[in-house]
Amino acid sequence: MAKRTNEEWLELLGGEPDEAALLELRDLLDRGLRYTLSSRTNTNLDAIVEDFVQESLLKILDKLHTFRGESQFTTWSQKIAVRVALTELRRRRWRDTSLDELTTSRDGESFFEPKIMSDPNPSPENRTTRSGMIDMVQHLIVEELTERQRSAMTMVMLEGMPLELAAEKLGTNRNALYKLIHDARVRLKKKLADKGMTPEDVLAVFE
Repeated sequence: MAKRTNEEWLELLGGEPDEAALLELRDLLDRGLRYTLSSRTNTNLDAIVEDFVQESLLKILDKLHTFRGESQFTTWSQKIAVRVALTELRRRRWRDTSLDELTTSRDGESFFEPKIMSDPNPSPENRTTRSGMIDMVQHLIVEELTERQRSAMTMVMLEGMPLELAAEKLGTNRNALYKLIHDARVRLKKKLADKGMTPEDVLAVFE
């Protein structure tokens, strides 16, 4: 197969991503991450690469507008994937506190809280700050996301449901599911920005 040009990648991945192009990029990222991470971690790569590739694809779709064509699109994408993977490896001990995973279910109601905190016994002041942050994120997810966006994020980001199964349950396809999660993340980030905050600000409260 002939290599796609940068312009072809952008055209195929912009808007509703082309399934063949998305699968091709997914395979490229998978192979690249396995090669890069093989000398950096003793963890079973089969258990982590899929998550890293999924997160990388979402970031790449989110950042398409920032690609300037100064390198090959695949090289640019691989750099994003490596940054994602290394960042996640550094945060493994509390990665379940990412913005997309602040969701649990309690007594049938939506409830959002980090599962792992570096300090299990925060001071009263920090406990109050954390509680306020949790309430804010809960409000954003409940009030700002559509039901399908909440369902998609819960299935994929919290429950770890395979993308094919989540897509089937939502009556959609894999590419549309990527777009659904992508749009939800963008909306949450925008609403945080409206409050003068970033996802990193949210995470910092729990360090």
